[in-house]
Amino acid sequence: MSMLTLGYSVLFYFAAFILFAGLAFRIYTYAKTPSPLKIVVTPAPTTKAGVVYRMWREVVLFESLFRSSKWTWVFGWAFHFGMLLVLLRHLRYIIETPWTWVNMIQPFGIYAGFLMLLGLLGLWARRILVDRVRYISAPSDHLMLAMIVGITATGLLMKFVSGTDVIAVKNFMLGLIYFDIQPMPEDPILLTHLGLVGLLMIVFPYSKLLHAPGVFFSPTRTQVDNPREQRHVTPWAKDDVS
Repeated sequence: MSMLTLGYSVLFYFAAFILFAGLAFRIYTYAKTPSPLKIVVTPAPTTKAGVVYRMWREVVLFESLFRSSKWTWVFGWAFHFGMLLVLLRHLRYIIETPWTWVNMIQPFGIYAGFLMLLGLLGLWARRILVDRVRYISAPSDHLMLAMIVGITATGLLMKFVSGTDVIAVKNFMLGLIYFDIQPMPEDPILLTHLGLVGLLMIVFPYSKLLHAPGVFFSPTRTQVDNPREQRHVTPWAKDDVS
């Protein structure tokens, strides 16, 4: 086993541990954090079914973003939808015999990379060109965008410019899953791509990208608007209520 293969294997095992452990800890923290106030954003649903439907519109359609900024919605939705197709397409690298629907979306997943890149560049331009957004943008925001742009760009380069040994890549990824390490191609673009992916996995649980699971724990979105019908008392305060 070469030092290159060993190094990337250690990187991905470490990154996977940080990603899953960090996400589990963050989600546990979100779930245990009390919501002492009824702070729904109105107009809000008055039933639990309405809350579920509202969350569906928020997660799938980015409804609140559409209402606040059409251009941001266009770039944000393009990035997230493109990323979804790209991630689903990449399932073929970690499944020995890909399912039929994974094979069917391969052509769409290829070109979704361009949609993803377009959305990323639009969101990055917004942080540079829009005064009020530039003012609240930290260096870490630009670093996250640069990292994801790098992942997307190197992925497109491997597909449309230089190419790489996808069979060897799949063998390497499956080897990681089954703890049977296989040699990985010494392709500089691939190494850059996988290195950035590993780095993103490590920083994900500690960055603003954590809004992905965090949206499901936002009381402004998940609470039912029924303060007149039912008194809202957070669980940790119930014992103090006479």
